[in-house]
Order: sequence, then structure tokens, then C-alpha cells
Amino acid sequence: MADHYTRRRIISALSCAGIAPFLMMPRALAADPPPETTSIRIGTFPFICFAPQLVCEEMLRVEGFTAIHFVDSRNELLSRLLARNGCDFTTTLAPEFLLTIDAGGPVSMLAGMHGGCYELYAREGITGIGDLKGKKIGVYVCREMVAVLAAYVGLRPGHDLTIIHDPAEKPLEQYLEGKLDAYMAIPPEPYTLREAGAGRPIVRTAVDRPWSQYFCCMLGTNREFAARYPSATKRVVRAMLKAADFCAASPEAAAQQLVSKGLVNNYGAAFETLNTVSYKWRDFDVEDTIRFAALRLREVDFIKASPNKILTEGTDTRFLKELRRELKA
Repeated sequence: MADHYTRRRIISALSCAGIAPFLMMPRALAADPPPETTSIRIGTFPFICFAPQLVCEEMLRVEGFTAIHFVDSRNELLSRLLARNGCDFTTTLAPEFLLTIDAGGPVSMLAGMHGGCYELYAREGITGIGDLKGKKIGVYVCREMVAVLAAYVGLRPGHDLTIIHDPAEKPLEQYLEGKLDAYMAIPPEPYTLREAGAGRPIVRTAVDRPWSQYFCCMLGTNREFAARYPSATKRVVRAMLKAADFCAASPEAAAQQLVSKGLVNNYGAAFETLNTVSYKWRDFDVEDTIRFAALRLREVDFIKASPNKILTEGTDTRFLKELRRELKA
């Protein structure tokens, strides 16, 4: 009775924010075993495109979690934080997960969260990825995504182009100062570059093929957590997918949450991102995404494992398959 009252109170309090419909869980929720643990740690980084895991707290509480800890990972890659058991779940870029899994990190990708968060900006005269040969490209996070794009047109990072990715070198500032030829931007950086009139996007992964056909970011967990707490894991996946649905259906409300939580300063940048990035997780295929990214990274020697090995050792989609049926995906 107390649990029912808590859910009702949460839904009532949040109805004005447009989130209430996404807290109404399917009947299968009542049939699921309760979570084996009510405490979870979510690895976070304040990129706007990671919005579902930044606005998921209410969904997680409805699922029965009472101690929800958000672990800031500004100084460490999220997949590495997960691999060393610094958090239980996180969302990050698929290529980043692949490198960690290839290196033996005990993490499993559970589901895809969204597609289309990256935009590749370039100076005048650069009209496509092939024009980056001999050029310097900056990126704040995940140089592996630059490698995937380069490999797709037969370029090898370190040989055909140079990637500036050390935060200490301030790659975004270097690009704005005209010292770099291109920059791979992740929200809110595209908004900043447009406002500054710094070049133009030559690749927008939200709309340009083949990139628009795949997830860019995945939800992952530590393998030990999923093995010990399968019911809790399923409930987290469900909460995250519902949070993605909320971002897709109510970008205004989701953007306002990001601002009110102090995670984003600029409502305009948040709203633009949530309208651009595709949170329609039903539209993409996890296995296709992993195969595509793994093949590209293997072509440029960023990973050694085959796509099949990555899929076997680094994915656990049993919960996603159940939830696709349950959520009528």
C-alpha cells in the first residue's frame, strides 16, 4: 500500500512536467520479481544527448529503487568507470564500449539509447570525410567515433589524419581559433559552433546515411551486477527506455528538467538537441550497430576482436527482448 501511494504521489507531482504518462508502467511490472537491490549507481556525464539517464530518477523510483547515486565521470571514460566497478550502469558511445570490451573490460551492452548525437564541423573547402586526409581533427570525447568515420572512407587515423583529443589541448578552443581543420561535436557543442559561425557540418549523424541508421550511444552494465541482480537489471533497462520515450515525446519538458536540475545552462541548446537526436530506440538494431562499428574499428586496428566475439562477450540483450514485447516495441 505504501509503495502504491509513493508511485501515485510521484505521478501527481510530476504531471505538470509532462512526465506522468511515462511513469505508468505496464502490468508486467507487478509480475516481475522485486529488485534484488534497491541501491544503484549511474555513471553520468553532462552531455545533453545523454538526457534519458539524466532525467530517469523518477522512473527508477517507480521501479523500486530507493538509493539512486549519480557518479560524475568528467575525468574518466564512462566505460572504464563501469569496467572497474565504479558504477553499475551508464550510457556512452558504442565505439567507446567496444574498446573497453576488446581490452577485456567486464561490461555488457544492454540496449541502444539513441542515435544521431554527433556533427562533424569543418572549415571552408572541406566538403566530405575524404577531404580530411592530411588534416587535423579535434574531438573532446571518443576519438574512436572519428576513427569510425575515417575508416568508412578508407582513411587511417595517425597516418592519413591527426586526431587531437587530449582535453588539456582544448581541441574545441583550437578549432574556434582556426588552428584545426575540423571538429567532431557532441551536444551542446553543435549549438556553440553554429552560434559562433565556425564552419559548417559536413556530417550530421542524425540525418546522414549510413550513420543515421545506427545507435550512437548504448546502455551498459557491469557483468557482475547483471549476473547477481537480474531483476534489478531488467528494471533499470525498462526505466531507461521509458526515459528515452519521454525525451522523444516531450522534448520541452525534458529540456526544462535538465535546466532545473542544473545540468544544462542553456534551455535553447537543450531543446534543440532533444529535437535533433533520435530517442526512438525501437527504430535501430543493437546487433547491426555493433557489427558496423566493430568492423570499422578493426579496419584501423583500434580493436582486435571480431564483431562476433564482441557480440558474444560484450552484449546481454535478453532484457531488451523481453521489454520490446512488453512495451509493444
